[in-house]
Amino acid sequence: GGVPPAVDLVLGAAAGCLACVLTNPLEVVKTRLQLQGELQPPGTYPRPYRGVLRAVGAVCQADGLRGLQKGLAAGLLYQGLMNGVRFYCCSLAEDAGWTWYPGGTVAAGAVAGAVGAVVGSPAYLVKTHLQAQTLSAVAVGHQHNHENISAAFKTIYKQHGVAGLWRGVSGAVPRVAVGSAAQLATFTSAKDWVCEHQWFREGSWAAVLAGGMVSGVAVAVTMTPFDVISTRLYNQPVEADGTGKLYRGFVDCILQISSKEGLLGLYKGIGAVYLRLGPHTVLSLFFWDELRKM
Repeated sequence: GGVPPAVDLVLGAAAGCLACVLTNPLEVVKTRLQLQGELQPPGTYPRPYRGVLRAVGAVCQADGLRGLQKGLAAGLLYQGLMNGVRFYCCSLAEDAGWTWYPGGTVAAGAVAGAVGAVVGSPAYLVKTHLQAQTLSAVAVGHQHNHENISAAFKTIYKQHGVAGLWRGVSGAVPRVAVGSAAQLATFTSAKDWVCEHQWFREGSWAAVLAGGMVSGVAVAVTMTPFDVISTRLYNQPVEADGTGKLYRGFVDCILQISSKEGLLGLYKGIGAVYLRLGPHTVLSLFFWDELRKM
């Protein structure tokens, strides 16, 4: 409270970007794990990425240490746009008193996340393309072969127009809506709970971190299936008219993954998701909370 929504937009964007710099390597690993064995039955495909730690080593071996920061510029753009809009909308809801109603925080987080996802979708599209690119020996998923972030935006726009920049947004909206609702609701509740039980002093950084760690678990469990779907929809090859070659849309993606890879296919890379989302949740909410105090 006490921070104008316009200020929260700037602070939310700054907090997301600060967290992104530190967690982007895990985002690269997560993307590769989620694309590995796309639409293939378990055990029938080569696995250049086996677990988080070995996947980190495979990325470094193929692309060097700089490979762990692939897509960083697009990631920063996405975090700035998505989190800025998300925290701005949540601040508006808080000022309007909507969060005081039962379920208000969850609803506000979901709506704010959905709006942020739509705004940041083009940046996430490019980020996914760039992070998937690597040497053919360890390549997973479709390779778009963009030279850099600006070339990626130009190529997509030239081939498919403005609509092409928002391809895959149908997977991004439920992904961020679910994740945002879980994150903000559990963060607030967990932080209040540890303070009520006097584990940590109210307003202390330890209480913020405790709330963020609980929030990270909730986000990883609820958001991973949507995250896998979103990654697949963003990275799939497309026809000249912009329609996907692998998936017709959100529901078709769920059905194809479930039938060909099993239900566990929807949870591919969950270890990397948590190892990325846990710290990212802690850092982004911690930075946001501290910046608001300042």
